[in-house]
Amino acid sequence: MRTYYWMVLPALVLFLLFHTVPVLQGLYYSFTDYPGYGEHAFVGLRNYLNLVKDDRILDAYLFTFKFALVATVLTNVLALAVALGLNARIRFRTALRGIYFIPNVLAILIVGYIFNYLFANSVPAVFGGTNILADPALAWIGIVLVAVWQAVAFNIVIYLAGLQTIPADLHEAAMIDGAGTWRRFLSVVFPLIAPFFTINMVLSLKNFLQVFDHIVALTNGGPGTSTTSVSLLIYTGGFQGGEYAYQTANAIVYFVVIVLVSLVQLRILQRREATL
Repeated sequence: MRTYYWMVLPALVLFLLFHTVPVLQGLYYSFTDYPGYGEHAFVGLRNYLNLVKDDRILDAYLFTFKFALVATVLTNVLALAVALGLNARIRFRTALRGIYFIPNVLAILIVGYIFNYLFANSVPAVFGGTNILADPALAWIGIVLVAVWQAVAFNIVIYLAGLQTIPADLHEAAMIDGAGTWRRFLSVVFPLIAPFFTINMVLSLKNFLQVFDHIVALTNGGPGTSTTSVSLLIYTGGFQGGEYAYQTANAIVYFVVIVLVSLVQLRILQRREATL
């Protein structure tokens, strides 16, 4: 047993050193006026109280949740549709699975810069119009399109794993009973892959709530501040705007928000699984 402890100890030390210690240090700084350098003083809950009065914070939260909800729904609808198609008996099924997974292995920043060029040059040249990323009302749609395109790949793999657990006998029995494609999906397929749906929904929403790289590559929070997410605001304000302690408090609040949202979402979806 002692051998196992010695095997785990290096990983535990690294985890504490690079995760736990910075978290505790950040928690401490959130109660100070530390700008990221020099001296600092203890200010108590002032940073946390100021968050609810800051329009920048509120706008960033509204944008982030709007983006995350739309992207989560689109990602799972498209991923499930593609997974159902790939699970059917079609030609080149294995090759198509590999092709659909390619976006997931590409670096987000590289993908973002490529799409930035396409939105700015190729799309207007082919379809007319202007760059949607330069329009405050439409820029978020461009970010959604890119984020969904890249996120769908991972969700497809999860849904395919779930679809392969469904016995073929159930499909045959439903067909003998006269059930059509849509009825088989609602009564047989979806109830059996409900746990996989729960996993994808929770992970998708969590990941989209932390959106950062896509925005940096596509709009950098603009035009103006129309696409500034919470993560981007924490980064720019904390490391470039002299608001280290203030944005650290924001980060801690947002961490709690994401955990609570994930737990509530998980509880609701798990209850729904039991009713299917």
